[in-house]
Amino acid sequence: MTINVSGEAAIAGVANTEFSKNSGVSELELASVAVRDAIADAGLKPSDVDGMTTFTLDNTDEIEIARAVGIGDLTFYSRVPHGGGAATGLVHQAVMAVATGMAEVVVCYRALNGRSGHRYSSGVAGPLLTSDAIHWGWYTPYGLMTPASWVAMYTQRYMHLAENVQDAMFEIAHVQRQYAAKNPAAFFYQRPFDRADYDASRPIVSPFKMLDCCMETDGGSAVVVTTAERAKDLKHPAVIVKGVAQAAAADMESMTSFYRPEIARIPSMDIAAKMAYEQSGLCADDIDAAVIYDAFTPIVLWQLESWGFCDLLEAPKFVLDGALRSDGRLPTNTHGGQLSEAYIHGVNGVVEATRLVRGQSVNQPAKEVNNVLVTSGVGVPTGGALLGRSD
Repeated sequence: MTINVSGEAAIAGVANTEFSKNSGVSELELASVAVRDAIADAGLKPSDVDGMTTFTLDNTDEIEIARAVGIGDLTFYSRVPHGGGAATGLVHQAVMAVATGMAEVVVCYRALNGRSGHRYSSGVAGPLLTSDAIHWGWYTPYGLMTPASWVAMYTQRYMHLAENVQDAMFEIAHVQRQYAAKNPAAFFYQRPFDRADYDASRPIVSPFKMLDCCMETDGGSAVVVTTAERAKDLKHPAVIVKGVAQAAAADMESMTSFYRPEIARIPSMDIAAKMAYEQSGLCADDIDAAVIYDAFTPIVLWQLESWGFCDLLEAPKFVLDGALRSDGRLPTNTHGGQLSEAYIHGVNGVVEATRLVRGQSVNQPAKEVNNVLVTSGVGVPTGGALLGRSD
């Protein structure tokens, strides 16, 4: 029997730390500040928290954060693997814990010195000690050693099938920078660019220019999930989790999946979208804004197709029609995204999606926002969540 968790849980508090290229503090401090501030944003006390969840990649022990912040007894803790694919997976874990009574208040967090410390752009150079090394070993001798090179391969295939992809990639990067330029918390606040700047930006790996690639950031983000009932009496209007799903489609490989018959699709995201829509009873037409994982510009295109905002191979047209702009059909990544606000492995995107539902985004669309989509990384086992106002 399938249990529908739609409406059982709500996001009650969110917070980000300052974003920088050199925080000057430990990842423990970044995590503790984000967690402390998210709890305060919810109007709760640290002692109210009884659950915590984060990434397997996170270097900060949840027990150390609990001690630092003043959280007491924990009855639930978990970690989600697969890099950026875990962003909404944290919400997935928290919702299941709350809906089943295993915990009542769960903090989801991610903190990293992603620029001054370990840099994910370094890819698989150095000792390979994981099971992923088996399939990466087929690619690295040919220069496919970094996330940028892997996603570039998918993008080349998509460009062979669809039209105007490079123009759409510029539009995504440009629109998100425009949002960031108005966001005081964004690393690229007050620093817009135009098409000439984009075309002149440094090539990374064909067809990617520097402005197609997300940043490396020091910072932290946290989200507090509790029962929908308890959220009614807290500091902000409840942001209901109407649907949330994780998925790893058959023949999955972390970051690559080059053995699939078609690499210009994201079957894992297709599955997650189907599950989340079925839980919520919503469809693409009901979604007013989105926060779409944007480690690289073209992955936004594939996700627009997976979530039904346009047909297969039609995402470039959808984007070039202005859909992602503040006055467009689907204002997207209104914080600037990982391209221009910060790269906190997508958890800052969950923060922004919550603010959009609350009406608190610094780039709040003029139209009413009732339901927002937020997604996790692609090319890895992935997921997404549908957040909305209480009915």
